[in-house]
Amino acid sequence: MNASEKNKIPVAAIVGRPNVGKSTFFNRLIRRRKAITDPTPGVTRDPVSHIYERNGLKVKLIDTGGVRLSKEGLDPLVSSRSRETAKEADILILVLDAMETTAEDEDLIRFCRAYADKLMVTVNKVDSPQREAAAYAFYAYGFPEIFMISAEHNIGIDEWEEAFARRLEAAGFQASDEFEDETTEEKEPPLRIAVLGQPNTGKSTLNNLLTHSERSLVSDIPGTTRDIVEGRFRFGNRDFTVIDTAGIRRKRSVGENVEYYSVNRAIASIEDCDIVFLMIDAEKGLAEQDKKIAAQAVNRGKGIILVLNKWDLVPPHRDAQRAAADRIRFLFPVLSFAPIVFISAKDNQGIPTLLKTALKMEAQFHNKISTNKLNTALAEWIYENPIPSKGKIKYKVKYLTQLSAAPVKFAVFVNRKKGFPDSWMQYMVNRIRSVFGFKDVPIRLEIKENRRGEKQ
Repeated sequence: MNASEKNKIPVAAIVGRPNVGKSTFFNRLIRRRKAITDPTPGVTRDPVSHIYERNGLKVKLIDTGGVRLSKEGLDPLVSSRSRETAKEADILILVLDAMETTAEDEDLIRFCRAYADKLMVTVNKVDSPQREAAAYAFYAYGFPEIFMISAEHNIGIDEWEEAFARRLEAAGFQASDEFEDETTEEKEPPLRIAVLGQPNTGKSTLNNLLTHSERSLVSDIPGTTRDIVEGRFRFGNRDFTVIDTAGIRRKRSVGENVEYYSVNRAIASIEDCDIVFLMIDAEKGLAEQDKKIAAQAVNRGKGIILVLNKWDLVPPHRDAQRAAADRIRFLFPVLSFAPIVFISAKDNQGIPTLLKTALKMEAQFHNKISTNKLNTALAEWIYENPIPSKGKIKYKVKYLTQLSAAPVKFAVFVNRKKGFPDSWMQYMVNRIRSVFGFKDVPIRLEIKENRRGEKQ
């Protein structure tokens, strides 16, 4: 192994048929619940990865979709992806069920024989003497070594990890703080993008295009993506992390527990990102569920870009983009500040514009305006547009200050909070946007009461 290969982070792929406990084992090793676990067969579809670390040795651990012999639905696509991941991995972890051997297990065993030099056969669900005795039957397949564990009950995990470390060292991988890929310490954290939207709007197609990979499964079958799939890419001297999520449908449309969990994770990804790409089918337009996703992002102070995908399917017309944008602004005026970008992820159209818009938005998020500049401008705004009174009550704005950037928050101090005109609050927000360069990002303006005699 040359010096370059030594600094390459090793990849370990967990493979097996559905319901042998691959995702439970994956979660046990990384010590967090990242992969969805459920008794429903075929829950994991996209490969889910995480950096596993033990004693200074870092490994990219991948939980793959369950391999099936079925030719129905997504099964061939999921199985093919899992086999390809297994071929490319440095360590191949075959997970089997102690109590059952199926035709799919035997097919995988035949497949894995070609990779015997990197194979770790792991028999799961060994949590009793009877199951341990049953697990020994796998030696009949000619494996020189078998590891017996119970991922659910944390049995045999320490011994397995010690063997895993020895296997990596034997393959020439050593503990190091310097790697060539995503574990490299960065001066600036990547810009995190969450791709959200309804099913079949092209989220996974965009994710694969941006990352120059096939991390996310692409299919016309609704609900293809279940786990959160992360990828990395670079554009304009800036690093990005893109998070592909499950399609979000109305609650009453979410029938199975797995999809319910997937949708909740997709919504939770808003908290973990900087900017949301809200994918909208250009032919279908903005839906009520899109509005709810957008509201979640705005309430958390996240940037949001309305991405009209499949624009290649819209009949060409000179004013088509303007008409589509006008309709969105009319239906959802609360998002009047959010940029609208027209793309075709399938045809790789509009992607530079989308990413440049994200970089522009990031810069706006980090704008910080001095209190002196804000209050000089405030005096001009009051002069240009006096605050309306209500009967004998006269409202006064005393002070304006920026509380934070990313999310962008301001506070305005007034003599009387109760009944303060909403129209004038919106006027201030609009002026802050236009004057100080917050054109495309959500702004939160908090109103605080500062009565006479109180210090600023």
